[in-house]
Amino acid sequence: MKRTEIKQLFLLEPQNQEVLVKGWVRTFRANRFIALNDGSTINNLQVVVDFEQLDESLLKRINTSAALSITGTLVPSQGKGQSVEVVATEVEVLGDADPAEYPIQPKKHSLEFLREKAHLRMRTSTFSAVFRIRHTMAYAIHHYFHTNGFFYMHSPIVTGSDAEGAGEMFRVSTLDPVNPPMTEDGNVDWKEDFFGKETNLTVSGQLEAEVGAMSLGKVYTFGPTFRAENSNTTRHLAEFWMIEPEVAFIDLEGNMDLAEDFLKFVISFIMEHNADDLAFLDNRIQQEEKNMKQADRRPMGLMETLKFVVENEFERITYTEAINILRNSKPYKKGKFEYDVEWGKDLQSEHERYLVEKKFLKPVIVTDYPRDIKAFYMKQNPDDKTVAAMDILFPGIGEVVGGSQREESLEKLMNRVHEMEIPEEDLWWYLELRKYGTAPHAGFGLGFERLMLFVTGMGNIRDVIPFPRAPKSADF
Repeated sequence: MKRTEIKQLFLLEPQNQEVLVKGWVRTFRANRFIALNDGSTINNLQVVVDFEQLDESLLKRINTSAALSITGTLVPSQGKGQSVEVVATEVEVLGDADPAEYPIQPKKHSLEFLREKAHLRMRTSTFSAVFRIRHTMAYAIHHYFHTNGFFYMHSPIVTGSDAEGAGEMFRVSTLDPVNPPMTEDGNVDWKEDFFGKETNLTVSGQLEAEVGAMSLGKVYTFGPTFRAENSNTTRHLAEFWMIEPEVAFIDLEGNMDLAEDFLKFVISFIMEHNADDLAFLDNRIQQEEKNMKQADRRPMGLMETLKFVVENEFERITYTEAINILRNSKPYKKGKFEYDVEWGKDLQSEHERYLVEKKFLKPVIVTDYPRDIKAFYMKQNPDDKTVAAMDILFPGIGEVVGGSQREESLEKLMNRVHEMEIPEEDLWWYLELRKYGTAPHAGFGLGFERLMLFVTGMGNIRDVIPFPRAPKSADF
C-alpha cells in the first residue's frame, strides 16, 4: 500500500478506508493514543490502538520520537481539534528511541537547549513550523522574481574583492598556515596561493549582480554570504543567506517600488500557505508573554504584525526628515533614547522602531543618507552630502532591507574608490561597467534570516537557520 502523508490525510473524507501512515511519535498516552507527526504539517495525527492486541514488547518500544509505520482505518475523529483519526490494525516500529537517552522529551525545553540539539530540534512543533516557513519563503522569493521577468544568477562564494569595504571576511587559502611562502619584504606571498591572490568568502553578491543587470536587465542572487564579525548578538550570524536583485534603467523611486511590492508578496504568500504554522507560532508568543510586563511585550501579535506590513502603504521620508522627527520626539526630549540622534550618524534600532511603531504606524522607507556612512557604490546626490540610498524599516526589528541607486558615473565612482582607499586593481572589472554602456541602475539587499525572524516572531537569528554559524559555534 502507498503511504499517505499526514497533511494529505487531513484533507480526505473519512469513509473507513484503509490507509498507511509513517512518522515519529510525539506522545503516547494511556497505552491507547499515539500522536504521530511526519513533518508535513504542524498538526499531529491521532492514532488509536488497541493495546490488548499489541504484543507487550512492542508497546514498550512506542516512545517519544520512535519511528512507526501504521496501517489502519481512517474514521471521523471522536476528539476535538482534528477531523479524522486512524484506528490502527497494524503497528511496526521502524526505529527505536530509548526514552532514557532521547534528549527531547514531550515537555517545554529552552531554545538555548534545543540549539545544542540542532540535529533533533526540527522534530519539535516550534522548529518544524519555522523550517516549513523557511522553505515556503525561499520558494516565494524565486516565484516572485521568475514571474516578474528576473533571471536567477549564481554569484561566486570565493571572491577577491570586499563589496562592503568592511574588511570582516573569512580568508580562503591552501597555503601552509604555519610556514607560508614569503616575499622578500617579509609578507605572505599570495601569488603562491591556489588562486594566485588573496581571496575570501563573499559578504555580498551585489557587485556581480550588477554585471548581470547591465547585460540581462533584471537579475537576482540568492545564496550564502559570510562575515567574520565577532558578534554574539541575537541578530548576527557568520554564515547567512542574502537576496540581492539588481535592475537596469530604474532609479531610487523604482527601487523602492520593487522592494515594497516584493516584501508584501512574500509575506502574503506565507500567510496563505503556512497559516497553521503561523497560528502555532503566534499562540506560542502569546503564551510566552502572558506573565511579562506590558513594556516588555511585543507591540503587536505575530499575525497582526504581518498584516501591518501587507495592508499599509510604506511611508517614505528622507534621512534628514527622520533626524528632525526624532530630535523633536518626546523620547528624545526626555532622554529615553539610549543612542544620540545626530545628522551624520546611523539610525539605531530604537530610532527606527520609533518611526515605525509610534510616529507613522506603518512600515517606513528612509532615503538619502549621508554619503560618509554608506558604501562607495551608491549614487551621489547633487548636494554632494547624501546618496540615493534607502532602508526599509519594519516593526519590532528595524531595518530589514538596504538598497540604493548605484553610481553610474565612472568619474564619481573612481573618486569614491580613492576616497575610501579601496584597491582599484581589485575592482577593475566593476569600474569598466561604467566605461562601456553605463546606465542608471539600482538594487537592494535583504537578509533572508532577518526576514525569517520577522515572519516567524522568533527572538534569535540562530533559531531560523538549520545549523547556525557564529563565533565559537560550528558544531553540526
